[in-house]
Amino acid sequence: MDFPYSRLRRWPDVEADNLQAHDATDLLLVERALSLGIDGREVAVIGDEYGAITLALISAGLDGVRVHQDLATGRRALARNAEELELAGFSSHELDATLLDGARLVLLQLPKALAELEEITDAVARWAAPDVVLVAGGRVKHMTIAQNEVLGRGFAQVQAQRAERKSRLVVASEPRTVPPEPPFPVVAQHDGLTLAAHGGAFAGAKLDIGTRVLLEVLGVDGGPSTPTPTVVDLGCGTGALAASYALAHPDARVTATDRSAAAVASARATMAANGVADRVTVMHDDAGFELADASADVVLLNPPFHLGSSVHTGAATRLFEAAARILRPGGELFTVFNSSLGYRAELTRLVGATEQLERTPKFTVTRSIRR
Repeated sequence: MDFPYSRLRRWPDVEADNLQAHDATDLLLVERALSLGIDGREVAVIGDEYGAITLALISAGLDGVRVHQDLATGRRALARNAEELELAGFSSHELDATLLDGARLVLLQLPKALAELEEITDAVARWAAPDVVLVAGGRVKHMTIAQNEVLGRGFAQVQAQRAERKSRLVVASEPRTVPPEPPFPVVAQHDGLTLAAHGGAFAGAKLDIGTRVLLEVLGVDGGPSTPTPTVVDLGCGTGALAASYALAHPDARVTATDRSAAAVASARATMAANGVADRVTVMHDDAGFELADASADVVLLNPPFHLGSSVHTGAATRLFEAAARILRPGGELFTVFNSSLGYRAELTRLVGATEQLERTPKFTVTRSIRR
């Protein structure tokens, strides 16, 4: 099969010389799937970042492939790449029974977090066909024995394959009986705030240090400047900032948005657990793409500094640009970031005058006023 992998793009995700839209693991998963001769309608793909697996299978003649991508950027990239290559015949799903019902082959790009792998393993064992085979792959340098152990909790047979092109496949079969209720979301209490988390949510149900520092500062400096402020938690994760702000400011209109479907599901559960689901809108969206220009009075932001397993500040820059677009003139952006990254000059350039509100040995909190 001669699939044009080089034509695939990451857009609208960050594009750079050290980032590409496919890797050797994608190729190994495609090759294994095609060697098995399973009907496309019995194939599910999980974690296909930009469509390399799904579109290669469709191009090879498999029709009806189902796919789940956690990131909104990946979903848009898949749609764009499919249009560019004039390919159709797949459907997108959340991580649920509609994705996995009747699936006899599941192809998985191994996630970074063991909790996410645990949730996926349970979902496949819970909803796929009784004879399902899960073929998981990853780059050897990122794979661990612990991943095999997680797979082993859901499948009786787990066999690691020989490494090829610095990637490796692990084949899991004979799904075990699952408990009556799925293991996620998990729930934890934090000083009056309840956090819920699905497996793929950053920091799980913990309150990460950066968010904690920003919440402490908001308690002093983050009061609304208008009677009923419009507030956006940009890159909301499990929704700690949005829920806390809504609890502290009952008149605020709060929107929480994240590009991760696991984060969005977690945030919705968090809002329900804290009794603010009627006052906080949670959206699966890329960098506030669906939010109107100059529509927010306040933006809260704890930006990531990783893209997958690569250290890259481009994701933060995109969120700074998004905040500048979303904020009305005079609106406020509260940002927390690793002090070593020194974002203050970039925030001033992209948003407006920026002052430091707090600095700990690890984190800095700033307030930027939209020019």
